[in-house]
Amino acid sequence: MIRTMLVLHIFGFVLWIGGAYAIMTAGIAARREERSALGALARMQGAIYSGVVGPGAGITIATGLVLTFKMFGPDSPPPTAWLMIMQTIGLVAGVITLAISLPLAGRIRRIDPMGPGAPAFDALRNRQKIVGMVSGLLGLVALVAGAMTR
Repeated sequence: MIRTMLVLHIFGFVLWIGGAYAIMTAGIAARREERSALGALARMQGAIYSGVVGPGAGITIATGLVLTFKMFGPDSPPPTAWLMIMQTIGLVAGVITLAISLPLAGRIRRIDPMGPGAPAFDALRNRQKIVGMVSGLLGLVALVAGAMTR
């Protein structure tokens, strides 16, 4: 069971961070596009968030919690500092992704960037950039801490 959870944990992390970097790359490439193309980009990014990033973060958090509870027993060794860093920072990054980024992406994809909601569209996209950068950076720190655990 532990190995299955570990495979699912890594799979979820790949979905989560891989999807997030795909969204970031598409956003950077969209700087050269006309404003009328931003609506399609926002819908595409929202679909990636809801279909890849959100489930990946959810799988990673769920399996991480299962692995944590399985690991701590009466005869288990104390966790290393790197493991505790991975667990804490990974959980914070996952909660940020699920509680802030995912709903924000849903709101952005429903706004027309050319219509009367254009200022709100721009404000939400800027907020999404900041939240995405923070979550991505925390995810990378968790990855490095997890690699240092072994």
